[in-house]
Amino acid sequence: MKWNVGTKIGLGFAITLVIFVIAAFVSYRGIAEMSAASEWRRHTYDVLAQIAQLELQLKDLEGGPRTYALTGEEIYLRPYQASSAAIDGTLAELRRLTQDNPRQQQRLARLEPLFHDRMALARDTVDARRTGGSEAAAQLVRSGRGRALEEQIAPLFDALSQEEDSLLATRSAQADADARNAQLTLVYAMLLAAAVSGAIGIWLARNIAGPLGGLTTTAERITVGELVSASVANDRPDEVGVLARAFEAMTRSLRAVAATADQIAAGDLRGKVPVQGSNDQLGNAFLRMSGNLRQQIGGMLEGATVLGSSATQIVASTTQLASNASQTAAAVTETTTTVEEVRQTAHVASQKARAVSDTAQEAVQISKNGRKSIDDVTAGMARIRTQMEAIAESMMRLGEQSQTIGQIIATVEDLAAQSNLLAVNAAIEAAKAGEHGKGFGVVAQEVKSLAEQSRQATARVRTILGDIQKATTTAVMATEQGSKAVEGGSRQTELAGESIQLLAGTVVEAAQAATQIAASSQQQLIGMDQVAAAMESIKQASTQNVTSAKQLETAARGLNDVGQKLQQLVGSYAI
Repeated sequence: MKWNVGTKIGLGFAITLVIFVIAAFVSYRGIAEMSAASEWRRHTYDVLAQIAQLELQLKDLEGGPRTYALTGEEIYLRPYQASSAAIDGTLAELRRLTQDNPRQQQRLARLEPLFHDRMALARDTVDARRTGGSEAAAQLVRSGRGRALEEQIAPLFDALSQEEDSLLATRSAQADADARNAQLTLVYAMLLAAAVSGAIGIWLARNIAGPLGGLTTTAERITVGELVSASVANDRPDEVGVLARAFEAMTRSLRAVAATADQIAAGDLRGKVPVQGSNDQLGNAFLRMSGNLRQQIGGMLEGATVLGSSATQIVASTTQLASNASQTAAAVTETTTTVEEVRQTAHVASQKARAVSDTAQEAVQISKNGRKSIDDVTAGMARIRTQMEAIAESMMRLGEQSQTIGQIIATVEDLAAQSNLLAVNAAIEAAKAGEHGKGFGVVAQEVKSLAEQSRQATARVRTILGDIQKATTTAVMATEQGSKAVEGGSRQTELAGESIQLLAGTVVEAAQAATQIAASSQQQLIGMDQVAAAMESIKQASTQNVTSAKQLETAARGLNDVGQKLQQLVGSYAI
């Protein structure tokens, strides 16, 4: 069977692709099994979480009513009330999660009425405490109904948890086994794919890459001009054999062209280039080149004679032209130097005028800024005066409010005295009540303590308030003095603003005159720059004329030499 290179490469890639597809399919199945096992394990965790939630709700049913029976505080019933409302939902969620496990369903069916009985007992305990007091609730707690229900519920809870723990262990072991199997399968598949791919790669390298490397080496040697034969057997039926035979034919053709080129290089243009056919571009080009060379050498032989005589006449003319151009360039150079000196003087004068103008402009700007600063200071002094008046008014209000605070402090002192008296009366009443009045006595003692603390705090506040009133009086006096100082500063600022305004007018007139002088100097400088530029252009043109004349003279002499050498060179060819 004749296989070409494309078929061999395609077959190798197809085998490797099939192995990778099989490995991917096996890996996908392993991952799917791992995902299913993980999902079951998460399901078991959900069941365990619901069982733990149910246990917490049961503790709330037991602890909340019991604590309420002892204390009578409604706040202890909040966990019980929340758990009572959520127990049915938790049981329903457990039944839904364990619907695939008949044993768990049976346990939940037995557990549900027990929970309802426990909820009923909790309600009875709460009602007994509310209607009959703590003694009635205590008797219901000591009746043993709660302990009997706990002894029935506890084994069911243990069985539920043990069943789910066992399922969790089994499913975890299954998930681990699936993971190990998937890993081993993937490793074996990758090893097999790597081995097969390596074998196919070695086979392709030996069968295709090696011969192509030999042909590449031959092509590189031909590229650098070494016409050698291909080192690959040319009897292969595939593309490599065809390429080797093509290389051999190309080498023979290039050798024939090289032999003809050697003959042409020796000066013999009479050789014939072997042409392979009408499509042989290199052979036909060589054939046309040799014919054209024969015609061109014949024409060059006639032109060399004419060129020799013309070059002699050109040399004489260019020598005279170079002498005249040198004299003209010397005169232009002297004139350019004089113009440059005048331009430098005008440039210095323009810079001085521009500096004076810039200084005047800066003075104008400074005067404007000074005027603006004075305006800002005046406005600031006005704002300060307004603020000082507002501060004085605020200080007056603060003094008035301090008096109001003093009245409030007196009221607080009266309230503390009355509270102290009330605490003494309460302590007397508690002593009369005996054992039942101990709690009331503690309350009376706390009220007395609070009254004493209120009295002490009032004294401290009165002291602080006195200090505040003194500081307020001092601040009011300082504020009045500050207002008077601000008014004096405002008058001085207005006088300074008028002086700066007069100075600004004088500076503006000086700046306008300096600007006119700078403009005139700039126009003179521009004119001198134009004259200097024109003279520099004339100088450059003269220099270029001298250089061109010398180059023309050199070229003419070189042309004369070339004409003579061309005659000798053309005479060496045989056409």
